[in-house]
Amino acid sequence: MELLLYLLLGAAAGVLAGLFGVGGGIIIVPVLVFSFAAQGFAPDVLTHLAVGTSLATIIFTSINSVLEHQRKGAVRWPIFVWMTLGILLGAALGAVTAAAIQGPLLQKIIGVFAIFIALQMALELKPKATRVVPGKLGLSVAGGVIGWASAIFGIGGGSLSVPFLTWRGVPMQQAVATSSACGLPIAVAGALTFMWLGRDNPQLPDWSLGFVYLPAMAGIAFTSMFFARFGARLAHRLSPRLLKRLFALLLFSVGLSFLI
Repeated sequence: MELLLYLLLGAAAGVLAGLFGVGGGIIIVPVLVFSFAAQGFAPDVLTHLAVGTSLATIIFTSINSVLEHQRKGAVRWPIFVWMTLGILLGAALGAVTAAAIQGPLLQKIIGVFAIFIALQMALELKPKATRVVPGKLGLSVAGGVIGWASAIFGIGGGSLSVPFLTWRGVPMQQAVATSSACGLPIAVAGALTFMWLGRDNPQLPDWSLGFVYLPAMAGIAFTSMFFARFGARLAHRLSPRLLKRLFALLLFSVGLSFLI
């Protein structure tokens, strides 16, 4: 039963990764928290296990999503390169930060964060901007902040990088595509750090590699790799305004699920 859940979750995560550039973690983490609790995993570690496992699966969804977006020529690689310099450090620090937060509190923080971003996108609330992409240093700093927050929440960074890039004048489809690419270094740095931080935890279940639960990672990754390309193709067929509304609705729903 658990394997079937992971396969279905991977399919949904793959579509979300390609469609919104979020890496799928925005839905993976809540479902894994529920699943791990139902399986009787220790409450002290199940949230961190869900976050670490989510980041590990995003490695696979990001690769396939980016391949499809690149076929459309939508990835802004210069932006990706300079953001990645900050992302690698930020994601590692984010994993360390998450490990220091108790599970129930971490869930509430994720819920508030998701609702805030949803309202910002739905209402198009944003400060006055120059509407230009920042320089190399600015991109690296932004990448560091996005990587740090994404590793805490177990997401691919799309809920931060997509609004940031669209705010700075990057068209929505290109913002989603570039965000998908940025999800890969976030996932690699974050997952490896979670593996290392949980390596000696006696409360972890069998088949865990630190704070990564291997059966869930394998099941989600298997189906997400196929469905990520479908989501990416769908993203290029929708209007930017509709894409923002769908993205906001998704985030708001996830936020409420964590708070309620």
